[in-house]
Amino acid sequence: MSRFHEPPDPDFQRLNASIAFDRRLWPQDLAQSRAHARMLAERGIISPEDRDALLAGLDSVERELSERRFAVEVDDDDIHMAIERRLAEVAGPVGGKLHTARSRNDQVVTDLAIYTRERAAGAGEAVTALMRALLARAEEHVDWPMPGYTHLQRAQPVYLGHHLLAYFWMLARDRARFQFSEDQAGSLPLGAGALAGVNFDTDRALVARELGFTSVAPNSIDAVSGRDFMLDYLNAAATCSTHLSRLGAELVLWSSTEFGFCELPDAWSSGSSIMPQKKNPDAAELLRAKAPRVVGHLAAFHGVLHALPLTYNKDLQEDKEHLFDAVDTLELTLAAATGMISSVVFDRERLREAASDELLAATDVADLLVRLGLPFREAHGVVAGLVRATLDAGKPLSELTCEELAEHSETLAAHGADYREVLLQSSWLESKVSEGGTSLARVREQIELAEKVLDDGAAA
Repeated sequence: MSRFHEPPDPDFQRLNASIAFDRRLWPQDLAQSRAHARMLAERGIISPEDRDALLAGLDSVERELSERRFAVEVDDDDIHMAIERRLAEVAGPVGGKLHTARSRNDQVVTDLAIYTRERAAGAGEAVTALMRALLARAEEHVDWPMPGYTHLQRAQPVYLGHHLLAYFWMLARDRARFQFSEDQAGSLPLGAGALAGVNFDTDRALVARELGFTSVAPNSIDAVSGRDFMLDYLNAAATCSTHLSRLGAELVLWSSTEFGFCELPDAWSSGSSIMPQKKNPDAAELLRAKAPRVVGHLAAFHGVLHALPLTYNKDLQEDKEHLFDAVDTLELTLAAATGMISSVVFDRERLREAASDELLAATDVADLLVRLGLPFREAHGVVAGLVRATLDAGKPLSELTCEELAEHSETLAAHGADYREVLLQSSWLESKVSEGGTSLARVREQIELAEKVLDDGAAA
């Protein structure tokens, strides 16, 4: 029986149905249903015989789902009702007892909390794998000089190992964000009912323990309407994807003929349909392009929740596709990034050559003047004049004569030996002795810290 006199319009059925995408929640729904059935029997709400019949029926439904034999019917709005419908067909009238003391509202959000918790943990593992790959490559290239950039202009030299570790620390923070989102999905919504609780003395803590939740949601209204644990995951995924986009962009630049810093592995590159000489960095390019897709899901889901009255509204059906696509996109791009970083080949000579431009030592010359007593702003102006003079003369800084140096700074001319020592390439790198800097000793300290972070599973 139904309170409606007319059947749903076919277009409304299509608009209303979510089973096309929420069917991936079936493992979580079955786990929840088993825990719920056991709790009902434990509290004397159903008999042990009913519990056993429900569990056997759920086992049968699981076999059909895992073997892809589960038949979806036209009236199955979502995977939750489809499983309940099939359970009743398999187990008989006892199947209708499973929904005692729960609503689809708390059922759905519980499934989503389990799923989000699992995928946050999976993302953390995938991020750790990429961190491990970056650390390994940083150790291999710990003392390979390369130019560092600001505004995509050569700025100061760094070691390649130092540059790669920059991404390690970004990912360490990403991993902490995923851990936070996993923790935020740790409060059990089940037992909140439609919005006000249920009319049975249930044991929510028992269900929470079986399903791996650390607590139960203390407010039934918040439990069924809250989706911020999903926002936390999407936020972590968006930030992580943005970091991957930066890595992808640099791999695209570095692998170009103009840079020539590296060659990407064939397994992560594509050819051209018309130009047989081409080796395109498609995987790295897609790291760039996929990021705004994930960021868009975060923004769109904020829009779904914005100003939404309590408690449940059908708007909340729009939570799943944003989450699912973000999960799929992130996990795929993390795998791609790990594959590329693990097997990219760097060109040491090309990197060294690019890092040997003496203009990269301009700041070091200014700092020499500071050590000789000049205020930094005055020293900056002196070196800017030197740079302009060398560019006009078409020769490097090291070829300026004492007379030419004196035109800009008597102090510098009087310390010509110190000036020329600063212009030795190793000096530019090893002078960066501050904590977190690019001198070799500091980079080795960084590697030790990174190894500890990986072993401890801690954030930076």
